[in-house]
Amino acid sequence: MRCLAARVNYRSLIVICALFSLVTILLWNKCGTESTHVLEGLGTGKEPDRHHRSVLGDAVAHADPNDIPQGIMQPAVVADGGPGQGNGKPLGIKYEEIDCVVNDDYTVKGRREGSDVYLPFSWVEKYFEVYGKIVPYDGFERFEFSHSYSKVYNQQDLYKPDGVFMSFEGYNVEVRDRVKCISGVEGVPISTQWGPQGYFYPIQIAQYGLSHFSKNLTEKAPRVEVYETGEEGGPSHWDVPGGCSLISVMDRERANDVKQFATAESSKGVSRALENTKDFMLSLNVKFQSNGSISVELETTEKRYTIHYVTNKQLLHVKERDIYYGIGERTVWSTLTRDLLTDLKKGVGLSNTKAVKPTKILIRKVSRVTLRGKGAVDNVTLATTAHMAAFFAASEWLIRNQDGKGGWPIGVTRRLGEGFRPLEPGWYSAMAQGQAMSILVRAYRLTRDERYLRAALRATGPFTIASQDGGVKAVFMNRYDWYEEYPTSPSSFVLNGFIYSLIGLYDLTQTAGEAEGGDARRLFQRGMESLRALLPLYDSGAGTIYDLRHFVLGIAPNLARWDYHTTHINQLQLLASIDPAPIFKETVRRWLGYMKGQKAKHN
Repeated sequence: MRCLAARVNYRSLIVICALFSLVTILLWNKCGTESTHVLEGLGTGKEPDRHHRSVLGDAVAHADPNDIPQGIMQPAVVADGGPGQGNGKPLGIKYEEIDCVVNDDYTVKGRREGSDVYLPFSWVEKYFEVYGKIVPYDGFERFEFSHSYSKVYNQQDLYKPDGVFMSFEGYNVEVRDRVKCISGVEGVPISTQWGPQGYFYPIQIAQYGLSHFSKNLTEKAPRVEVYETGEEGGPSHWDVPGGCSLISVMDRERANDVKQFATAESSKGVSRALENTKDFMLSLNVKFQSNGSISVELETTEKRYTIHYVTNKQLLHVKERDIYYGIGERTVWSTLTRDLLTDLKKGVGLSNTKAVKPTKILIRKVSRVTLRGKGAVDNVTLATTAHMAAFFAASEWLIRNQDGKGGWPIGVTRRLGEGFRPLEPGWYSAMAQGQAMSILVRAYRLTRDERYLRAALRATGPFTIASQDGGVKAVFMNRYDWYEEYPTSPSSFVLNGFIYSLIGLYDLTQTAGEAEGGDARRLFQRGMESLRALLPLYDSGAGTIYDLRHFVLGIAPNLARWDYHTTHINQLQLLASIDPAPIFKETVRRWLGYMKGQKAKHN
């Protein structure tokens, strides 16, 4: 009996084991299938049901993390489950507040996550002089960090003296807050950089002309709407009130018909509706026989304004919604070209300080033009741009204002900094001389008018005169000639102004003949020799240096802002396209790296 019982128990044990194995295999297959369905559902964006979520949780909890498909691992969550957590929202990563002691000087509140410590970007930005902002991107927000704030424009082609000037097609000189306005008499910028009274600054005027020349080469042709050619026999679309007249007459000087107008002193004037909502560059030919004005009514994003161009020499005057620009007597035929939006903004932003007040005002419609006084008008147009008018306004200003030494004296005091003697009114700038050459050469190449070439050749005069004697020439270590943007005592050796002077000399050497351009060629070659030798002195290992005051005065270096740093790079790119010396390309490569946080190696 005992043996029989043992045999039965043994058989029962075998059966039980077999049944257990079968159940285990069935359950294993079932769980594997359901887990696969759950993972496939996640891949397609489908929400797993309650049972599948339970299976997924168990599967993930017991699996090797390396075997779990990407996207299945769940993020870390806050463990304390305090108030405000839950409610169907994902729980955030748990941080701890921590004090950060900065250089044993002060404390900043930070956040700690494990071994990582996070500091507020508002502090990081100021401490390290870096930049960043939160921006929307593709339906989400992201943080964009940058080591610098300025942009380098690649030199696309070999530089040419009749082509685009560096990256000046991106310059908008007239909108700068240190430009008081565009003179109605001269058609060039009035600067307030070193004095709120306003003055003509040759560098800014040359840049104004070069920027518009470059824009003319890179932008599409402007759209032009013609409102009057003087050829129609009667008043046509003009409104002529009682006591006023408007007739078409043949003008012998212009050899075509013009509109001759005369208005009573107390009348509203002769006017014409324009109703233009797209084109804000006004241009017309005009000749006054008495005091008069041209008024343009504007509908803006704020209120109605009227800009009056008056036959006097007052620079700019504002009275409530009326803005007045003096345009001179205009007793001979001349072309008046005005950027209505710029004139509006400068009038609305007029202040007694060095800077024009910023304003977001825009023009919605140019409604009407009104003529007052006695005179004649022709070719009334509105256009999207008038770049060449600005270019020639700057070129002609340089012709009219060049002095007997070939320079353009600057009529305000310049104080470069402690340790340098102030530059009293009447000083020259090599940068102004060089950029003037660049614009005059382009005007000559475009028109073949000898006046421009003669003026550019005379502009080399101050380069041969020492700074202390009223010129712009300095000598570094009694060996290397340097052309001073600011001819201070002691010498300052500003880098960007020197390179601009070299570009102007190069433009002239490529334009004047061998005999006429000989002086410019020698000045250029001597300057390039100096630049190749001294360029490393302007490298800080993490950026560039504006001038050499640290060497001359034995003080801290004057580090270049990022916008000057990119100017240095743009200038060297230009020089690398005309000079094969390896130092230019190698320096550009290194200085580009500084803009992304790279630094020179330490010992």
